[in-house]
Amino acid sequence: MSIWTRISDALLALRKGEGLSVVFDRLRVGGAPERSVAFTIAVIALSAKMAKADGQVTRNEVSAMREVFIIAPQDEAGAARVFNLARQDVAGYEEYARKIRAMFRDGQDCLCDLMEGLFHIAMADGSYHPAEDAFLRRVAEILELPEAEFRAIRSRFVPDATPDPYAILGVSPDTPLDEVRRAWKRMVRETHPDALAARGVPQEAVKMAERRMIDINRAWEEIAGEAA
Repeated sequence: MSIWTRISDALLALRKGEGLSVVFDRLRVGGAPERSVAFTIAVIALSAKMAKADGQVTRNEVSAMREVFIIAPQDEAGAARVFNLARQDVAGYEEYARKIRAMFRDGQDCLCDLMEGLFHIAMADGSYHPAEDAFLRRVAEILELPEAEFRAIRSRFVPDATPDPYAILGVSPDTPLDEVRRAWKRMVRETHPDALAARGVPQEAVKMAERRMIDINRAWEEIAGEAA
């Protein structure tokens, strides 16, 4: 059963007048499958709110979501339905973010995954609007994401500066090379599909892992090359 089928099932349970925030409440007590559904809905719902923030409400949301998720043609309608439901929902994005923070209280890595997904979508149209930056900073604040983590993720996606390889690996320029290597290996392990699945990231979001692996390997190669 694909993640989109499970999401459709979750949406069918909504009564008239209920929004996606109700879905989060119902999924909150579930296990890994429910967390995967919640993660996917969270990325789409927040991206819908972000689209309103930068005024780009007419861009192709399915194309943007393909920056994060693998969406089969037969699943496009379901993915677009989640996007449109979130865009029309009276609940504000801050309410979504707070519910997500509560659901993933024990999963800082998963919250970083969520932010990466939002950055993927923010940059899908090739630009980064100031309103998107303000939106993402506020979401990161609600998720209690450390500022250093936010900057590291931002540096990988937004082409307004050369990505700092040390920031990407979460180390400082004066960190011994052996410690940098350990940080790199830890991030490689955390980016493995099995590790992502264990914390609730669906298999359909494999593109996120591919992008992150490229970035962390490039960061390590740059640092190791400078030390050689």
